[in-house]
Amino acid sequence: MAKKITMQQIADHLGVSKFVVSKALSGKGGVNETTKERVIQAASQLGYFSQKNAYMRSPKTERPASKNGHKQSVIVLMPNIRFQTKESLYWGRIVEGISGGLEEMGLGMVIISEQSVDNFVHILNPEGILGLIGVGEISTPLLLEVHRMGMPIVLVDMEDPLIPSDTVFVNNMDAMAKLTNYLIGIGHRQLEFIGSDRFSRSFRDRHTGFRISLEEHGLSAPVQEGLALQELEKGDIEAEVKSWLSRKLKAKAMPTALVCANDSIAVTVVHVLNELGLKVPSDLSVTGFDNIEDSMKSVVRLTTVHVPKEAMGRRAVQKLLERIEHPLEPMEKILLAGDIVYRDSSGAAADSLGEGK
Repeated sequence: MAKKITMQQIADHLGVSKFVVSKALSGKGGVNETTKERVIQAASQLGYFSQKNAYMRSPKTERPASKNGHKQSVIVLMPNIRFQTKESLYWGRIVEGISGGLEEMGLGMVIISEQSVDNFVHILNPEGILGLIGVGEISTPLLLEVHRMGMPIVLVDMEDPLIPSDTVFVNNMDAMAKLTNYLIGIGHRQLEFIGSDRFSRSFRDRHTGFRISLEEHGLSAPVQEGLALQELEKGDIEAEVKSWLSRKLKAKAMPTALVCANDSIAVTVVHVLNELGLKVPSDLSVTGFDNIEDSMKSVVRLTTVHVPKEAMGRRAVQKLLERIEHPLEPMEKILLAGDIVYRDSSGAAADSLGEGK
């Protein structure tokens, strides 16, 4: 039997007092953010969060019966209120899948967008709550608080390397590699990726899939190529995209295909290219990812990857209920297949037709 990891061992590992470790892991004040992050990371590396700790409630082994006729509920945590809303063409479809899955099981849903750990604790009444489904990017301290309560967690389109949980993703890496292979197959040799791999785990996996495909075909993809979109977090990328594409056009260094990290970016790119007098796909191809409704409403209908968003939400519900029934089973990373949707924004590379640039 593995030896239990204690707070004292974490303290010794970091060279701090047990009191500091206790404060950091309790979620209370008195420890600066840098020290708290060091403690959380060390605790994760030593396996502290993977064991049944004293501060955690015992995990539920079965779904409790409703009391006084009240419906049992699941929390849906969506703290990034700028992008991750019910109205979003991406996140909203995932929430619809979660809602439908819960409704089929006779369970309720409580959506929380709170980002503050303290406020979250005050809002949350664990009684009557079966578990939590996190949608999109969620901070480690917030997830730690849920983990501390012993509440089962399933994360959708996000994972935290420090907090053990089940996760549900689309197969971003493989789907993007397949999309890139398709572009290479129709003659493209100058491809660039648009989107920050720091924005989310999904973007990072998509960028990795893009680079893997290029490498397999002997095409170079220097790190400095492409557009990382520094303003992506703020949601206003048009000026940045226009400046970058204008420089490319002036330097006569325009690629034959732009592979965008998602459809929202691709729609902006197509709009800017149209303003610059370039036609898609005759001058260059543009692809997206996610297959949101706007992908059909762009100036040119987007070639993209269909992400089964509602299915991801339903699978998260299913996994949460499985976790409640079998709390000691190994954590799972569930990958749903994404399929390429071939539309008008992609075509044979101009240079492959002898037209040049």
